[in-house]
Amino acid sequence: MSNTDPADSADEPAPAATESITVYSDYVCPFCYLGRQSLARYQATRDEPLEIDWHPFDLRAGQRGPDGEIDHDADNGKDEEYYEQARENVRRLQEKYDAEMAQELRTDVDSLPAQIVSVHVRETTPELWLAFDGEVFAALWQDGRDIGDREVLVDIAERVDGIDPTVVDEALEDDDLRDRVTDLFAAARERGVTGVPTFAYEGHAARGAVPPEQLERLVEG
Repeated sequence: MSNTDPADSADEPAPAATESITVYSDYVCPFCYLGRQSLARYQATRDEPLEIDWHPFDLRAGQRGPDGEIDHDADNGKDEEYYEQARENVRRLQEKYDAEMAQELRTDVDSLPAQIVSVHVRETTPELWLAFDGEVFAALWQDGRDIGDREVLVDIAERVDGIDPTVVDEALEDDDLRDRVTDLFAAARERGVTGVPTFAYEGHAARGAVPPEQLERLVEG
């Protein structure tokens, strides 16, 4: 999965993006994956590149215990009717965006390790972040892998040319980085983000895996 635009020719590099859209997302959210499909479609229609300014969001924050681990028995306020409606919505959007998916939902995966590594990649090799980000989404939603597993994250890093897979251990063993990622989660909520994906541009926002034409109105309207 790739959200990057190809160069106009093999000899000329793609122009640098001068605009960006802010995206709040969590890898375990199927609508975030589908929202990226929509964003990629919109990006493909533009004459000028549109960069992604990614901000992580913790969809499972309410289920985390004091140790930071997810308590899967904790009540998250969602019943089977909610999950069935979510699955139906995922299937509808999957068909609409012609998206490859191994499953509609994954409630057993903790995305925190992936988000920690992703923030580290973005800070240390920002030019490679989008490729890594796409591989994380693909590993979970296309291949059905557990992106909370260290070995899976190492394999994802190895798939991106230019990334040293040792970044996974560097990131996961960095307590300061973990705290900063937690602060980013809190900052998103302080900005009023209560669900993902949320797309924001110059004071306006759209929530959900909205269609490309709505993203166009958000940015250009």
